[in-house]
Amino acid sequence: MISSERISRRVRQLGRDISEVYANIDTPLVIVAILKGATVFAADLLRSLSIPAELEFVRAASYGGGTNSSGRVKIAHMVEGALEGRHVLLVEDIVDSGRTIDTILKRFRRMKPASLRVAALLDRPARREITVQIDFTGFVIPDRFVIGYGLDYAGLYRELPGIYALS
Repeated sequence: MISSERISRRVRQLGRDISEVYANIDTPLVIVAILKGATVFAADLLRSLSIPAELEFVRAASYGGGTNSSGRVKIAHMVEGALEGRHVLLVEDIVDSGRTIDTILKRFRRMKPASLRVAALLDRPARREITVQIDFTGFVIPDRFVIGYGLDYAGLYRELPGIYALS
């Protein structure tokens, strides 16, 4: 669906856009990658920034081993350290139902960051159940289950360099 070359170009552009938005902040940007799927995207995005940034992680899941969200979001690991007054960018692999990112956003808002935005490699609006704002979007995709570039099916296929539809 999306070649590794297209992904690379788009991630570099997102890095420029993010760097421009946060150019005048006085502390490093806190990038929070949502494990496990966003790890590859977050690493490439981090390297494309021209501003200081820290990297943190949160682990959340709603899929288990299937191709449809269970509807329940489980948060297994949260950021360690204070985020109050910090500029935070949540980095997600894909936003579809909106449940996972909405749950995480609610939790992070309670930490009182100076700003809280979302960067998503993929947006699949056809499955949206909860309205969420994505501030930086890589690609909008149709209603297909996708793998590759960090996205998995039952823990497999994360290593693929592009984005592929699972048939």
